[in-house]
Amino acid sequence: MRETFRDWIESLETFALEVIFEERHDFRAVVTRGLLFGSSKLFQAGVKMRRWLYNVRIFRDKTLGVQVIAIGNLTVGGTGKTPVVEKFARELRDAGRNVAILSRGYRSKPPPVHRWLLDKVLFREDKTPPRVVSDGKSLLLDSEMAGDEPYMLASNLRDVIVLVDKDRVKSGRYAIEKFGCDTLLLDDGFQYWDLRGRRHDVVLIDRQQPFGNEHLLPRGTLREPPSHLARAQTIFITKSDGRTAELRRRISEFNPDAAVIECVHHPLYLEDVFTGERKDLEFIRGKKVASLSGIAQPESFEDSLETLGAELVYSKRFVDHHRFTQQEVLNVINRSKKRQAGVIVTTQKDAVRFPKIDRRDLPIFFMRVEIQIVSGANDFQDCVRKICFK
Repeated sequence: MRETFRDWIESLETFALEVIFEERHDFRAVVTRGLLFGSSKLFQAGVKMRRWLYNVRIFRDKTLGVQVIAIGNLTVGGTGKTPVVEKFARELRDAGRNVAILSRGYRSKPPPVHRWLLDKVLFREDKTPPRVVSDGKSLLLDSEMAGDEPYMLASNLRDVIVLVDKDRVKSGRYAIEKFGCDTLLLDDGFQYWDLRGRRHDVVLIDRQQPFGNEHLLPRGTLREPPSHLARAQTIFITKSDGRTAELRRRISEFNPDAAVIECVHHPLYLEDVFTGERKDLEFIRGKKVASLSGIAQPESFEDSLETLGAELVYSKRFVDHHRFTQQEVLNVINRSKKRQAGVIVTTQKDAVRFPKIDRRDLPIFFMRVEIQIVSGANDFQDCVRKICFK
């Protein structure tokens, strides 16, 4: 029953994306686009109203007396945010800051429904402590309980605190009192306005689809109008190829003062999903390779495999955050073997959602990547210095 419901949700999500990006032109798609367009206008009004309520102090933000860095996007998914959060955490930690990453834990396992309903009915404050994915020493939760990105960050940053809670004021206070943190990184925090104080806003823009299809949710993928870039102090252009003059011009229209940094996702090595064995990137050069992914923009990942010299003979895509079943992985193995692939490659974000399987007749590796700054390195170092030594 659970898998049937999940399949229905994913098919609905796939249909919605095809409608949004105008890949479908049947009657149902045209009608749906019209309804979504009207809904996006209401969503835009809601965003502006919410912002106004904060500006006039009807909605009150809070300060915790520590440095806050909010890293997020204007669009939904696909900008490569997690490696940027990781880079900031490493740089700040190496500069002597005691860092905690605060995430809402997208698609993590929610608390029991009965407890949530009871709290709402009785107007009770939620005093449940945040989920501790990492205490800076050990990885304490799996990806289902933590969510994909928090688990991945905790795996790559074993000496950084990672907490999950929708209420990041509460989790921030917990990080300060329990772990003595002096710097809070809000993962996907650009739209989280409850926590202010000494705050530095960082926005990521994907060079390939900087503002989606220019429509707000649900007709498009924008969470806020592009003009809201004016709130950012630092802007990252991700997946840069150097041809960004027009995009930089548009950014300067909305925010001429922000530091603009360009970066790429740089592959480091391949790691076996099940055994942890590592291979150099040369391992796939000249090999027939199959790809398996459940991310927002799989094209970039697949292109990177071919750039590394692999011959991509089969690719299987699932929707973003798809939690793989054993049978799905076995099906991919069988189809990859039919295409004479010698290895299957996935992303690290996908690898954390893999089930245990007994068959190892075709190795499955994930590609470990990190952010590499190609333009604006001085701006990035200046940003870190300002945060650390303000």
